[in-house]
Amino acid sequence: MYTLYLMVTIADRNQHQKFISFYREYGVSVFFSSLGKGTAVLEVLHAFNLEATEKAVLFSVVTDETWPAIQKGLQQNMKIFIPGTGIVFTVPLSSMGGKKQLFFLTQNQDFQKKEESVLKGTQQELLVVAANQGYTETVMEAARKKGAAGGTVIHAKGTGMEGAEKFLGVSLAAEKELVFIVVNQEDKNSIMESIMQEAGLSSKAKSIVFSLPVTHTAGLYLAEHGEKKDPPFSI
Repeated sequence: MYTLYLMVTIADRNQHQKFISFYREYGVSVFFSSLGKGTAVLEVLHAFNLEATEKAVLFSVVTDETWPAIQKGLQQNMKIFIPGTGIVFTVPLSSMGGKKQLFFLTQNQDFQKKEESVLKGTQQELLVVAANQGYTETVMEAARKKGAAGGTVIHAKGTGMEGAEKFLGVSLAAEKELVFIVVNQEDKNSIMESIMQEAGLSSKAKSIVFSLPVTHTAGLYLAEHGEKKDPPFSI
């Protein structure tokens, strides 16, 4: 089974520090956070004299050893079942752009690499690149060289970046840009390698990249090309 997950938390903006403090009790210390907006029906908001709430979206990596305890704590301590408290879900990771990045994102969590056994045979994957602010084009140029099309950028702030010096040997800026790129599975390895080589930790972009399996797509054209290679680090 997969042993790593991308955990996504959506909560009111004024509650996101509470969630971060809660997750740290379980060893989760690295987060990428962005802002969103709730979409409650306007009639309901007006009826209760409320305003649309700003949301915080937290992205973090958890292991399958850590997640069950977090899930239980969300129910018992955070009362996640109460409407309006927040939503938390996980998505399995398929590969990570380097062992150092893996250890940085999962520091303080127990992790043992296991054989991948689910969601095999997917035709596309979603690359998630966390880069220093202002280096999106550097990332995209590296990705396009190996056949990637376009990407989507979300401004984010990194929390827990102080651990990068220990695990990665470099310091990381707090201001981040998350770049989402859907690619053919057969091109994933070469695109990740290109990003790591040209926009990785040795560059000013200081990028971290990982991938998630995509089961279905619509309205997406991806050229069929590229040779299969061993992944940078399969999970």
